[in-house]
Amino acid sequence: MSADYFQNREISWLRFNERVLDEAYSENVRPLEKLKFISIFTSNLTEFFMVRIGSLTEMSRLKKGSKDNKTGMTANEQIKAVLNILPKMYEKKDLLFKAVSQELSEFGIHCKDMSSLSKDELTFVKDIFNTEMAPLLSPQIIDSAHPFPFLENDTLYIFLEMQAKKKHLYGLIPVRRDYSPYLILPDTNSFSFIMTEKIILHFADELFSGLAVKSKAIIKITRNFDFTDSSDIRDEFENYKDYMKGVIKRRKRQEAVRVESNSELSDSMMLFLEKQIGVPIEKFFISKSPLKMEYAFKLDEHIPSGIKEKISNIPFTPLYKGQPVRGGSMMEFVEKKDLMLYYPYDHIRVFLNLMKEASQDPRVISIKVTIYRLAKNSKLVKYLCDASENGKDVTVFMELKARFDEENNINYSEILYDSGCNIIYGFEQFKTHSKLCLITYKDKLEVKFITQIGTGNYNESTSKLYTDLSLITCNKEIGLDASDFFKNMATGNISGRYVHLLQSPYGLKPHLLELMENERKKGKKGRMFFKVNSLTDKELIEKLVECSKEGVKIKMIIRGISCLLPGIPNETDNIEIHSIVGRFLEHSRIYIFGSEKNKKYYIASADMMTRNMERRIEIAAPVYDTEIQAELDNYVNIQFNDNIKGRKMNRFGEYQSIPQTDKPISAHDYFMEQSRKMFLASCDKNDNKGKTKKTSKGIVQHIISLLGKNK
Repeated sequence: MSADYFQNREISWLRFNERVLDEAYSENVRPLEKLKFISIFTSNLTEFFMVRIGSLTEMSRLKKGSKDNKTGMTANEQIKAVLNILPKMYEKKDLLFKAVSQELSEFGIHCKDMSSLSKDELTFVKDIFNTEMAPLLSPQIIDSAHPFPFLENDTLYIFLEMQAKKKHLYGLIPVRRDYSPYLILPDTNSFSFIMTEKIILHFADELFSGLAVKSKAIIKITRNFDFTDSSDIRDEFENYKDYMKGVIKRRKRQEAVRVESNSELSDSMMLFLEKQIGVPIEKFFISKSPLKMEYAFKLDEHIPSGIKEKISNIPFTPLYKGQPVRGGSMMEFVEKKDLMLYYPYDHIRVFLNLMKEASQDPRVISIKVTIYRLAKNSKLVKYLCDASENGKDVTVFMELKARFDEENNINYSEILYDSGCNIIYGFEQFKTHSKLCLITYKDKLEVKFITQIGTGNYNESTSKLYTDLSLITCNKEIGLDASDFFKNMATGNISGRYVHLLQSPYGLKPHLLELMENERKKGKKGRMFFKVNSLTDKELIEKLVECSKEGVKIKMIIRGISCLLPGIPNETDNIEIHSIVGRFLEHSRIYIFGSEKNKKYYIASADMMTRNMERRIEIAAPVYDTEIQAELDNYVNIQFNDNIKGRKMNRFGEYQSIPQTDKPISAHDYFMEQSRKMFLASCDKNDNKGKTKKTSKGIVQHIISLLGKNK
């Protein structure tokens, strides 16, 4: 029997994803951004089926007696609970899509159906279909001579039920991935478009001449993309990289776990798909909004700027915090003082400029880094290649099991290898999820270190969208720890112990439990603050409950999954859990223990999940700089008091609005405004240094010069 304070992981995640969807209700979100939140909800749900439902489906088949160690639910019970919740969420999504589409139409943005096209528009669409689409389509009938084809994951198909004399048969048309998701209609007065799959659906009958189409629909299949045991193919490959290529190839053909359609399928169509694909009817879902909604982000490229500025977020440019403005060295800057970057409010290019400088500085001996995810056209990869070509010893620990980025990481590892970098692919049993970079250089006769520890990836793209922290320090003892960490990694030792850094899978959780125990002993004077993406680890949860029972005040900001329910009388009534969903994706991990002058601060790559604590190589780093500690206090306090985008979890796991005081606070808006003020203040400061007048013209000119220098 489970304790009252446990919540099932899958149910908790669904509640989080509904929070994402609820942003499309928000009055302070602009219409195009609302559409993007519906898109994020949709893609999140697809990934949830690919990973979680895929894993549970496999578990239900292979481990009959397996139960969730917190709620006692079997895999089948968890799947059933999810399937009971989802129909209402689909309905809610469709209603929101309709409402947001109406809101966009008021600004001249029209997503049209074939039935709403004017005569001229219909002629235009038909011409495009006949000349540009139809010649590239591959329609197929399904009968004894044409077996049912393999349906790719997350790909749209037109599915038809047809009649040929007395013969009953089916047809499929794949919607090519290289097609634009929508066709822009010729309209001088507004921006009108129609989804590509709707065009193909409308004209599908013409591709099956001589057959009578009885019914047709757009469908999409979701497959299990969770890694399965592939040890049976391990011996087929000489090295780990080639083995991972084989695993990725196999994964693409794993079983289907969901079928979606844009309209109700006939009984015969559902039974046919159930038989051919192996997905039970209860995993069939109808969505009247588009089955793939990534197009919401592509609209930015095509909507006229005059309209776009009214319906989308005001652009935000991150601050070049700590960046020497009038020349100067980043390495020298960091030698004098620790630097904490707060993405996306600070620019990742500050760190990249440090890496660029290190790649060229003749004093630098080596650069070592762990990589989990990278952007396309990564600048970091370029600077690592440059460093190697400039004679530096460059070692890259590349994780090949970063979900959905495996192929990207394999490709980058080959580029780095070709430039002379030493590549280590990590460990088969443990993912290397830590974010650690070490620059070692010799200044005269002294060996020095610059260590960077982060909560997020070295990804220029996501650094503009995710909130993350990046600590850059010249602390020699932390540098020695980092040096030992990389030596241990290179020799396969993942159980290293360090003076300052905490590392999973063996050192992080025990130390966290020890720090929690110290606060428990203080009773009502104990204090803890955690900011993480998810909380699932049973041992950590039970320790939090122990502390709560002793009167320790515990504040938590948990973006997504929380298997702990707060506010349970006599158990978790001293625990308060908040969550923020807004313009940026909350991603930073912060652990704070104690109060006043005795506080201990850590930033980490690890969430409070069993996988992070026991099955991944993670790093948590202490923050010793008192000014940065004060920054962190302000950072978490502003977030915890967010009463616009923040929500408070109640004892039932439901999110409730936080009552607004006289001062409404949105953490994301607050930090963007602070970033703008700091930028303008730096302009004024440097204008004074240059003895220029404090005029608006001088500031603008200085901004232009800054942008020019930092290209």
